[in-house]
Amino acid sequence: MRVLRSFFKPGWLLLAVFVVAFAAACFSILAPWQLGKNSDTEHRNELIRAATGTAPVPIDELAPHGAAFDPDREWREVTVRGRYLPKGQVLLRFRYADERPAVEALTPFQVAGSDRVIMVNRGIVPSAADGTFNVPTPPDVEVTIAARLMQTEGTSPGKEPRLENNVLTAYTIDTAALSKATTMPLESFYLQLSSEQPGSLGEIALPQLESGPYLSYGLQWLAFGVMVPLGAGYFIFNEVKARRAQKASSDDDTVDEPLPTAKSERDRIRQALRESGQRSGNDVDAKAVAGIGEGGSEVESDDDVVRAKLAARYGK
Repeated sequence: MRVLRSFFKPGWLLLAVFVVAFAAACFSILAPWQLGKNSDTEHRNELIRAATGTAPVPIDELAPHGAAFDPDREWREVTVRGRYLPKGQVLLRFRYADERPAVEALTPFQVAGSDRVIMVNRGIVPSAADGTFNVPTPPDVEVTIAARLMQTEGTSPGKEPRLENNVLTAYTIDTAALSKATTMPLESFYLQLSSEQPGSLGEIALPQLESGPYLSYGLQWLAFGVMVPLGAGYFIFNEVKARRAQKASSDDDTVDEPLPTAKSERDRIRQALRESGQRSGNDVDAKAVAGIGEGGSEVESDDDVVRAKLAARYGK
């Protein structure tokens, strides 16, 4: 438990919060975002495949007047008869063609025999050598055109349609914003004009039918969401294992070196005193001990030695 309590420190707690937050973001935000884009791309590709293999039909069959637009009918080609209204034309900015800046011409189209107005993207126009845009005017007579149904786009804040040099411009094809800017009751969808039609300009090619990298990106985020907690768990496991091994090693060292007893300590001190030439209180001269009980022979021997030394010194 002591080892586990050591992980309740700020550094380890921050690591745990980061791992949980990152895994949650991977599973709830990042992976669904990429997988959702992959699903949208696959759905768009299916609609384009179906649309390119289907003949054009009158617009009222797929997008009748007053009905809500069906997103599953996007990219279908329809025919419509009416007249262009160049007075409400809008130039779509920040487009490129032939490696040059370009614009797309959006022109309102009034359906014949009704007050129904649909915005038509007539195509792309690259800039001239001097950087200007020469957009041809559409026919001013009633014509029949073939075009593809398209969903409206959104508008970011600050990117609303506006007048620039007396020309109405926009960044996206947002039919609601364009209706307000042109003061015309536009439909909630728009038409992308097919090639070689009355009033058509540079053709806008269909998107390539490929899924893109979104599926692999989504799977990568799922893998990251699994790998990061596993990696943190493996790191914590190794840390706990190392700390337990260190604690076990310390315990072994303590067992190998037992605490000295009182008797062994006294023996050690006595030995040290002997080596330094001193005697402890319990140390008894071996000769004195030996002399006791032997009739004092050892004492007498010492007296004879003293007498001999005195006689040698004083001549007696």
